Amino acid sequence: MAAEQPIPVYTNLTDLYGSLGTSLNHAEKWNSVAEEFQQRFGRKPAFIARAPGRVNLIGEHIDYCLFGVLPAAIERDILIAISRRPNIHAEDAPGSVFAENMQTKYTRQVFAPAPRRRASVSEEEVRLEEWHLDINTKELRWESYVKAGYYGVLINYFAGGSNPAPVDILVTGTVPAGSGLSSSAAMVVGSTLAFLAVNGKLEGNFTGNGPKITKGQLVEMAVANEKRVGVNSGGMDQAASVISVPSSALYISFFPELSASAVPLPSGAVFIIANSLVVSDKAVTAKRNYNLRVVETLAAARILARRLELKVEKTEKVTLREVVGRLAGEVEEAGEMPVEWLLETLKRMEREIECLKPTKSSEEGQMGVTMEEMIEMSGLTAEEFHDVYLSWVEVEATHFQLYKRAKHVFSEASRVLQFRQICLAAESSPSSPMDVIKDLGQLMNESQTSCNELFQCSCPELNELTEIAMNVGAFGSRLTGEYSTVYSLLLFSDDFHIKAPGGADALYLSLLRIMSTRLSRK
Repeated sequence: MAAEQPIPVYTNLTDLYGSLGTSLNHAEKWNSVAEEFQQRFGRKPAFIARAPGRVNLIGEHIDYCLFGVLPAAIERDILIAISRRPNIHAEDAPGSVFAENMQTKYTRQVFAPAPRRRASVSEEEVRLEEWHLDINTKELRWESYVKAGYYGVLINYFAGGSNPAPVDILVTGTVPAGSGLSSSAAMVVGSTLAFLAVNGKLEGNFTGNGPKITKGQLVEMAVANEKRVGVNSGGMDQAASVISVPSSALYISFFPELSASAVPLPSGAVFIIANSLVVSDKAVTAKRNYNLRVVETLAAARILARRLELKVEKTEKVTLREVVGRLAGEVEEAGEMPVEWLLETLKRMEREIECLKPTKSSEEGQMGVTMEEMIEMSGLTAEEFHDVYLSWVEVEATHFQLYKRAKHVFSEASRVLQFRQICLAAESSPSSPMDVIKDLGQLMNESQTSCNELFQCSCPELNELTEIAMNVGAFGSRLTGEYSTVYSLLLFSDDFHIKAPGGADALYLSLLRIMSTRLSRK
């Protein structure tokens, strides 16, 4: 399994990239960061950690519900150069970090983890309390993601009295911030990798205590690390960055355990990532968007389980995927249920979600429930509900759209499975390439409609961009990424310029128009 493989450590770019793309000058980029590091810190970096961004082909906002998704890594990436500080001064705190960014708008940051212990705590609490780093979750700061990656290395490898090395780091990257291409996940993955490498914790240079980390374990660590900046990520972004393989999408399943398998993309399909220039600051808007959706889907899962008379412990944060498994009698130890079985259960769930609609009369067209109604539907007391669903996250809403969120999740989970089945079938049978592309495009279009109307994670610019693409010949067009995200994913055939004369020019001019409109609004 790909998730069980060790983290690769390369000594040359040929082995790293192989025959991958030529759109970016890889050698020039890597030489630039190495030379800049030497100019700023007086020596060459010991390691350069790389974490690519990702594009999600289909499966929007269902990973934290533990349903499978289909992302792919992209060529654009985050690079973090790092080296131990050779001349340690008396004033240097253990594990201190001098962090710089090649983008001039970001200033140098100096920080150090603070060791701390309390006398009367359990062994597990000592481990968690031993190190502390201040991370501002209220303001989006670049170094917060570096600190988040560092945190996981500290608590997993430096419990028990040992100290991490003081280091200098230099960050650069080509994944646009707030773009929906997972720059934040790439930053956290890259930071985690860099601190693992410089402290000798990767397979190839492992020293000291702690587990030898696999790709799957790195994903789990990075997911936990990103929560420290206030984002409750489901794991898709990190898994795509760490586990993806060339020329394929990656089917990532999170239940009953993390697993990943390559899904070859059909010949003749061309995926274009189009930029709308809308910026999504996920960490800043999380309480109204990302984290709110997490709470809505979790609450919906408990209410559905109660309606279906499935066992759920009072303190359990059961997910929608787990509800599906319990309803179908899935045995976790046996692995994920067969695809046909899962699809059938998902169809049933799309009928069962009627119980999530408001039971009391409300304003016309309002499909959401109030906090009081949601608590009553859950079967918990207000105090119990707060402890399970609200004590660990900040959300802001007057109505909670449980029905819409669950309807999106179940239908999107079905689309992911169908998308995967079409790709695998095309690989093993002589299907018409155009028929395959049309079928995939239809699923992408349905996903966009669901994201916009049910999950409400699109924005006017994205809706216009997807419409423009369809008008000039795209087979499918959907958003990819976060709330009010910046990118749209467009599916064309590779002979698009022949099938639609002037189509490529029309698309390009239309994109320029929407971008110009966006810029003029600032």
